[in-house]
Amino acid sequence: MDWKRKVLDAIEEGQDELLELCSQLIRFPTENPPGDSREISAFIIEYLHQAGIDTKVHAATETMFNLISTLNGEGADKSDKHLIFCGHTDVVPAGDLSRWDFDPFCGEVKDGYMLGRGASDMKGGLAGLIFATVILAKLNVPLRGDLSLMIVPDEETGGDLGVPWVLERGLATGTAAVIAEPSSPQHPTIGQKGSCWFEFTVEGTPGHGSLQPIVGDNAIVKAAKGIEALQRLWDIKPDIPEEVKEIIRISQEYARDREKAGLAYQVFDHVTVNIGSIQGGTKVNVVADRCTVQVDSRVPFGVDYRDVLDRARSLLLEAGIESELKPFGFQGNANWTPAHEPIVSQLVESISEVSGEEAYGVLQWASSDARHFRNHQIPVLQYGPAELSTIHNFNEKAPVWQIIQCAKVYALSALKYLGVEGMEDETSLKNSNGAASEEATTSKH
Repeated sequence: MDWKRKVLDAIEEGQDELLELCSQLIRFPTENPPGDSREISAFIIEYLHQAGIDTKVHAATETMFNLISTLNGEGADKSDKHLIFCGHTDVVPAGDLSRWDFDPFCGEVKDGYMLGRGASDMKGGLAGLIFATVILAKLNVPLRGDLSLMIVPDEETGGDLGVPWVLERGLATGTAAVIAEPSSPQHPTIGQKGSCWFEFTVEGTPGHGSLQPIVGDNAIVKAAKGIEALQRLWDIKPDIPEEVKEIIRISQEYARDREKAGLAYQVFDHVTVNIGSIQGGTKVNVVADRCTVQVDSRVPFGVDYRDVLDRARSLLLEAGIESELKPFGFQGNANWTPAHEPIVSQLVESISEVSGEEAYGVLQWASSDARHFRNHQIPVLQYGPAELSTIHNFNEKAPVWQIIQCAKVYALSALKYLGVEGMEDETSLKNSNGAASEEATTSKH
């Protein structure tokens, strides 16, 4: 049986159901904080149950549920491969509603776009993962290996109660994973920069604002000197490992092609610094006696995040700030999954087959849950529908065609990676035009 054709046709014919599923997911206001996943989890559990798929619920808190649903492999030649489809239900807060052109939780389709908070990050991708799994179950596709849906409630605030919580407790494991995080339609992300979040607090001496700078010692002014000094973290020179130089070059080339200003490519081999939060002072006419600054630094290959912390401490001291520097939140080094890993080459090949266009993997300049899988030696990459400029922004949306394409790619990748009973190997899943080009099955060279 031509399982590839059967599965792709089923997704094409069921695209209205897929889009309605996405709309329903968006209508659950799962903003994090607070990250309450109870209602959306109940909906997903019932949706999967209607397709004959059971779900195990692992509560990280009273309101945050991790869901795991598995289609078990079968047959005399059952494989030990286990593919994880991973997605998160939480979204960032909608913010000022007056700056939206539509209800952020409407889940409406208009002019070819799915509208609403999470459409791109990442309920569009999550809907695709769920729908692809349901199609495989309804068609009784005899997968040789196991396929698990891992749906987590916590990613947007650090993810401690999501993927790492599940993996560290041995509640799920796998030999490969696909995360439905937003990406380019032809370019899944196969690696991420590291993260280094930290804060420092400056103490000052209060006084009457009318007498500053003669009286008092303004903590905000002192902190500003530290902020200026930290910009020099950009000057750290990375010792880039030979094995990642090519993927960095490819990613920089990709960024140059996409960015009008042509500058974003530089972040792949530099330490970036974002002053994300400043809290200081008590009243406008009082000299500030305290100021806390939070910093988000992203770390390239060839630089250890701990060295960034050490350099930040030195820069603050040079600026006359002796405050303790405190790491928090995201901490870790750059990481990636090589293009030759089967799940990478097979998903890239699936994109090419579904779209008819060249595809290749690139690096992401941010961080994600992918690092947790790699920490457990599970090869992983990210691929999902998105209007990238609207992520974490007002008027978030995602192209409908990408939601449909991604669902097809997820399903086809599962067929290729896990294999299908009765087929000799994955070459049985090639399209009628033959294998995808070599360029489309690895990173671009």
